Amino acid sequence: GRIIMLFMNCTIYVSVPWSAACIRGCFGQIRYSVPEEMKKGSLIGNVALDLGIDIQRLRSGRARIVTGENMQYCELKTDKGILVVNERIDREQLCGDETPCSFSFELILENPMELHHVMVEVLDINDHAPSFSQHGMILTIGESAAPGARFVLPTADDPDVGVNGLQDYHLSTNENFILKKHLSTDGKKYAEMVLEKPLDREKHPSLALKLIAVDGGTPQKSGTVNIDITVLDANDNAPVFNQSVYKATIMEDASVDTSIITVNATDADSGSHGMIDYSISKMQGNIENIFKINKTTGVIYLIGQIDYEKIRKYEIRIEATDQGALADSSKVIVEVTDVNDNSPIINVMSFTNPVSEDSPPGTTVGIINVKDLDSGENGQVSCTIQQNSPFKIKSTLRNYYTIVTESVLDREGVSEYNITVIAKDAGIPTLSTKETFTLKISDINDNAPVFSQGQYTAFITENNSPGVSILAVRARDSDENQNARVSYILDVSYIGGSPISEYVSVNAESGVIHAVRSLDYEQIKQLIFVVRAQDGGSPPLSSNVTVKIMIQDQNDNAPQVLYPVQTGGSLVAEMVPRSADVGYMVTKVVAVDVDSGQNAWLSYKLQKATDRALFEVGLQNGEVRTIRQVTDKDAVKQRLTVIVEDNGQPSRSATVIVNVAVADSFPEVLSEFTDFTHDKEYNENLTFYLVLALAVVSFLFITCVVVIISVKIYRWRQSRILYHSNLPVIPYYPPRYSDTLGTGTLPHVYNYEVCRTTDSRKSDCKFGRAGSQNVLIMDPSSTGTMQRIQSEKSILDEPDSPLEAPSLVM
Repeated sequence: GRIIMLFMNCTIYVSVPWSAACIRGCFGQIRYSVPEEMKKGSLIGNVALDLGIDIQRLRSGRARIVTGENMQYCELKTDKGILVVNERIDREQLCGDETPCSFSFELILENPMELHHVMVEVLDINDHAPSFSQHGMILTIGESAAPGARFVLPTADDPDVGVNGLQDYHLSTNENFILKKHLSTDGKKYAEMVLEKPLDREKHPSLALKLIAVDGGTPQKSGTVNIDITVLDANDNAPVFNQSVYKATIMEDASVDTSIITVNATDADSGSHGMIDYSISKMQGNIENIFKINKTTGVIYLIGQIDYEKIRKYEIRIEATDQGALADSSKVIVEVTDVNDNSPIINVMSFTNPVSEDSPPGTTVGIINVKDLDSGENGQVSCTIQQNSPFKIKSTLRNYYTIVTESVLDREGVSEYNITVIAKDAGIPTLSTKETFTLKISDINDNAPVFSQGQYTAFITENNSPGVSILAVRARDSDENQNARVSYILDVSYIGGSPISEYVSVNAESGVIHAVRSLDYEQIKQLIFVVRAQDGGSPPLSSNVTVKIMIQDQNDNAPQVLYPVQTGGSLVAEMVPRSADVGYMVTKVVAVDVDSGQNAWLSYKLQKATDRALFEVGLQNGEVRTIRQVTDKDAVKQRLTVIVEDNGQPSRSATVIVNVAVADSFPEVLSEFTDFTHDKEYNENLTFYLVLALAVVSFLFITCVVVIISVKIYRWRQSRILYHSNLPVIPYYPPRYSDTLGTGTLPHVYNYEVCRTTDSRKSDCKFGRAGSQNVLIMDPSSTGTMQRIQSEKSILDEPDSPLEAPSLVM
């Protein structure tokens, strides 16, 4: 629609194309007219009402005025939607003599973008009086000058325009001259003084006139210049130009001293009265600083700089004067031709920085305005973006370009872009301007932490100190700041019914895994659990990794002797017949070590023996064998001390005492082993036994008689059972054996069976069950009485298990 409003003597023309919705951008035009020299803060117009824009929209759209390189004469009050004067407006300074005088700017709103073109016409007021560039003019005129001779008068300048500008010239009253007024092609008024009545030097050798220039303002203003005329004698022909108007063109990049045009005037007089001098009228301000004329030849030269973008046309008034001061004038119009001497100018209207990496394609990054001060093709500009980048530039409005994203952004790939916009004009040669914008990409939490290894494996020696660090897991998050802050969490899992948190812990910041308590290899061999790395984003992202901790054995358990069994009240003795050959296996020491690896490798050594030359112990298998032929001289009672050592560092050991009876029958050795259990006590404290022996010697004498008789009877009966029945004697083993040392590392119950064959070197130790045995036990506390114990299963049930050496348990 077209709206005409009158407000404060201002005519407002509003032309706004309306649409149902502004999606990409809206364009509106509005025009205001205001007088010049208005005070700062004076109202220009209500743009919100004129454009139909809600005041709230002005605020939310961050409405602002864009003037480019021009001075900002207006200010937008977004809270009221009005436009007010921001700077003093001087129409003459702004437009000079151009009319109408106006300036324009852009009103920009964002989200969505709207562009409204506002033009403000500045109306002239009569604030300037006509003025002449010089205070006086001196003329020399011959008295022979014929009526009709013309004399160019100074031109007055009034910066105002219209009725306020220069309107008329008046010449002071005189008898000889009249004033003729003319209008130039550019609309400017000038006057010539025409001789109406011949001069009479004898009456008036000189004349003093005044030229008055008046404008049409209210009140009217005027300017005056004095004209002093000196009357000379006889020169009755004035110079005459061959053209009233000369036209020429010059390139704006023309160099100094370039010839523009040559003017020509002739004088009908001869001699000195016919010699002509050419000059540029001094009534045209600073024109003589740009152009120069050869006073003899009439050639006009360029002596200053010209700029098409500032002044596109010059009017030069040329005068031809003879020696008699007669003159003629002509006008030279010089048009400046544009060359491509201005590069495009890029102005940033809006730029968003940073941009989130999840911004969809088509997101607006920035808005730029591109101008070229040249004209025609030299001022036609195109914009492109340099290098390959996920951005493109497009033009939505006149001279406005929008930089938008073309593809998906990824901060982890490129965190910062240097967007170089190139603006090129269509001139020859082409001029261009580059403007680089640095755009940072803001991070979103789109990457989960990644562990440096697919699985972590570590080793720790058992019996560790609680709190010791085992290993550190590391995860990296390619995001940044809070989104890349990784926390480590121990996933809930169970080992043997206990939560994994009772065994290990993980430092949430460093990822260092610590042992919560001391670990025991004999209870658990390895720990397998999952550690989760979680970032600090919202929502958080995480990843898992499996950690395997292998517990290494430490030699923290001494060997345990399973056989021969060391009982507190009875003694077990192995019987060796005197007919035994070299290598006869007496017995086998059986021991175990609940450690693993080399910590469980056992070796057997004979530490002490009654006769070290008679027995040896197998280093690896613990077999006790004879190393020479048994003789009658060998003592019946043999006592061996065997030490069992493991291969740990440092090694641990256990000691076992093996009692051996060298005899062919049980009755033969019975008396030797009656006091066998007391030998150790005597060896340990001989003094105590001597005193004890003296105290009870009488009692022992009496009891010995009884014991000897009982033994004789028992031997007779035992020899008949063992030798006449041809049944083997089997050593006694406890049916179940369990660890009693309190280490807690041997939780199972073991049963063992010792079997001996007629070939003593093939004897072996079997684990798993106790063999059926007939065992002879001598209990010292029963003063030599013998007991016979029958096991749960009779030896008669296993006729295929022959045993070579019987054992005595005492």
